[in-house]
Amino acid sequence: MATFTYTGEDREGNKVTNTVEAEDRFAVYAIARNQGHTVASIDTKGKRRLGGSWNMERLNYMMSRVKEDELVMVTRNLGSMLVAGLTITRALSVVERQSSNPRLQGVVKRIIERINQGDPFNETLKEFPETFNNLYVAMVRAGEESGNLAESLKTLAIQMERASNLKKKVKGAMIYPAIVVTVMVVIGILMMIYVMPQITGVFKGMDKELPATTKILIGVSDFLVNYTVLALGGLVGLVLGFVYALRTKWGKIASSWIVVRLPVIGNLAKETNAARTARTLSSLLNSGVDVIRSITITEEVLQNVFYKEVLQDAAKRVEKGTALSETFIERKDLYPILVGEMILVGEETGQIAGMLGELAIFYETEVERKTKDLSTIVEPILMVVIGATVGFFALALIAPIYSISDGLK
Repeated sequence: MATFTYTGEDREGNKVTNTVEAEDRFAVYAIARNQGHTVASIDTKGKRRLGGSWNMERLNYMMSRVKEDELVMVTRNLGSMLVAGLTITRALSVVERQSSNPRLQGVVKRIIERINQGDPFNETLKEFPETFNNLYVAMVRAGEESGNLAESLKTLAIQMERASNLKKKVKGAMIYPAIVVTVMVVIGILMMIYVMPQITGVFKGMDKELPATTKILIGVSDFLVNYTVLALGGLVGLVLGFVYALRTKWGKIASSWIVVRLPVIGNLAKETNAARTARTLSSLLNSGVDVIRSITITEEVLQNVFYKEVLQDAAKRVEKGTALSETFIERKDLYPILVGEMILVGEETGQIAGMLGELAIFYETEVERKTKDLSTIVEPILMVVIGATVGFFALALIAPIYSISDGLK
């Protein structure tokens, strides 16, 4: 058992503070409900008698994280509850009770405490940048300042959901070839270690000059058999080194440059970034965030270094009075022509947020269609790679056999 102190309201709306003993925080809500109280915040005043409750809660909090889909659902529910007339603290307490994620429970509990102390909702979110990014904070702030927080949260939920779906579709298109290549490498290594030594042992005893392909196969097999740990360690080190290199400044620049210039993948990457740019800008502008701040936040959302530079340049030029569309029209190497033209039409008609929304829908649909078609392109390429690999092995093994047959004749 532990001692908890909760604050909330009774049936008449009067503020109450009560201290109770309960097994956990969920039991506190049940006790308060039986007494006709609503709970705004809970504070732990003691520890469990049979172990370190605080330590266990802290460990669970540190080991868990808030997933994108979970945050989308929380945001959508908050918007719906605010529309229904609940206060923000009541809505957040409902989220805390419904969630089974220790990290989310801890974050929401802290947010409720700060709001009860008088802090604005958007300011409390800044305490948890790993959960709420600048886009989330900016849209909540705009909603609070305009008095339409519920609508801002609904718009934010839609933006996050579509961005998450877009990311999943792109990742999903890459999973199939990644699995095939990984399985090929694993099977190849196992064959080299356990199968090839039994076959190539015959060739080593031959008093004949072996083909180059066979020598390569024997050399690789011998190395993997004699230095298995070193070879596997080197392979793991190579993968980890590649991942680390991608996270460095020059690695990000190189990967950003290569991705947009790859055949097929390049166009998909451009349209994905166009959709993400248009969706984020549209959501921010619709929520009432000013143009400069919207561009800056969108720049933080994008991952590609060169797209970040485009938006940085756009923010500087808009601040000087230049139209936003000019920057996108000039950068046709990164953004499709339609992006700049649609923004220009939006500026001329005064409906830039609406045009950006339509642009986002168009490119999100295009990316979805192309990711589905990507498998039809990848499969033949993978078949060629697999065929070439099998052909190399066959040539390396069959050529010496023909040499033996010629010698016997």
